[in-house]
Amino acid sequence: MKQFTAIVVGAGARGKVYTDIMGDMSDKFKVVGVAEPIEDRRIYTKEKHGIKDEYVFNTWEDMFAIPKFADIAIITTLDRLHTAPAVKALELGYDLLLEKPVAPTPEECRLIRQTAKKYGRKVLVCHTLRYTPFLKTLKHFLDEGLVGEVMSVEHMECVGNAHFSHSFTRGNWSNSEESSFMLLQKCCHDLDALQWLLDKDCKRIQSFGSRSYFIPKNAPEGSPDYCIDGCPAGDDCPYNAMKLYYADKNNHWFRGVAAQKPAGEETDCDVLKALRTTQYGKCVFKCNSDVVDHQTVNMEFEGGTTATLTMSAFAKGDQTTGSRRIRVMGTKGDLIANLGVPEKEAFSFYDFKTCRREFLDVDFSKIMAGGNGIGSHAGGDEGLVADLYDYLTDALNAEDLSEIEVSCRNHMLAFAAEDARLGGRVVSLDEYMDKYMD
Repeated sequence: MKQFTAIVVGAGARGKVYTDIMGDMSDKFKVVGVAEPIEDRRIYTKEKHGIKDEYVFNTWEDMFAIPKFADIAIITTLDRLHTAPAVKALELGYDLLLEKPVAPTPEECRLIRQTAKKYGRKVLVCHTLRYTPFLKTLKHFLDEGLVGEVMSVEHMECVGNAHFSHSFTRGNWSNSEESSFMLLQKCCHDLDALQWLLDKDCKRIQSFGSRSYFIPKNAPEGSPDYCIDGCPAGDDCPYNAMKLYYADKNNHWFRGVAAQKPAGEETDCDVLKALRTTQYGKCVFKCNSDVVDHQTVNMEFEGGTTATLTMSAFAKGDQTTGSRRIRVMGTKGDLIANLGVPEKEAFSFYDFKTCRREFLDVDFSKIMAGGNGIGSHAGGDEGLVADLYDYLTDALNAEDLSEIEVSCRNHMLAFAAEDARLGGRVVSLDEYMDKYMD
């Protein structure tokens, strides 16, 4: 069995997840280099994978100043920092595992796609949703014709109120100028999933949404800028930073991200320092955040199939996956798929012939490469890395995956939808495809 070597550019939460999974698949992957400016993350990755000192770097520029020394570069920097290291890595001859979104603008997406094509490199984009056992099972049902011809789809991305406050109000993805707009950063893999499930091109799109709640006018009267200074509404506020980050000792994801430590290695002192000095400790109504907290996208696909995507902070959602509910309505019946419930209750089907709704018998373990499907992002992270190996060994073709060409085409739905939202109009996807997918 061939073992591929990998380097990681950006060893934060996402970089850690992918490299840790690769460490568990040591017959297939070996992590041999890291570029990360935050010392604790850099040291963790170095020690976890036994990386030699000469392949540990503070910046990607330093890493790529030397000749290529691995097969794959994992690019997991912040959204607006993808393009330069991705392009340089491709020029040096690396294949890529590229965190979504590909880039914050259609022009940069095109640049990365064209560079990969120029140098003949493989690029897999981390649309983890389509690699979950949940979505692979749904795809199987649709391909087998269970619902007949699909007429319409309702797709709900319930981000979760606590997750939204952490990542999209206090966190790195809170400001569109510093990261990217909400639909692109959070839902580009929902749009990718819809196109994959329907296997049709989207032709027209419109969108509505805004940031209506997490704004200054909704701050409790007398609330300080930082929760740690004591808020009169603190006992009842679900977003009290002292409760979310300090009192809940088991929430290592929130705590580790706030303290800039690997999850589980943060201390109370680390957390308290972050709550005094960073936006993770600020009142959620007073942060430098502007991304929408709710949004709906309406789409028309080839043949007249329609779909809606609703993204909302105001729902219960798993901290890492959110909670997704997909309803597929076809000529033979009505299929409801729920992510985040026991697998025996994940799929229910109303059959027009029998006039009965029943749960469908599923077993995620049968379609999960190398495991039972239980893992990060509902098994999507593990499924992604497993399929990356099959892609690199040519066991899977590009059209079976969220590779760069497919991903960039589906990114155009996000860019077009945002234009539609801001301009109050219906947008044709053909204009985006003609301009950026030449």
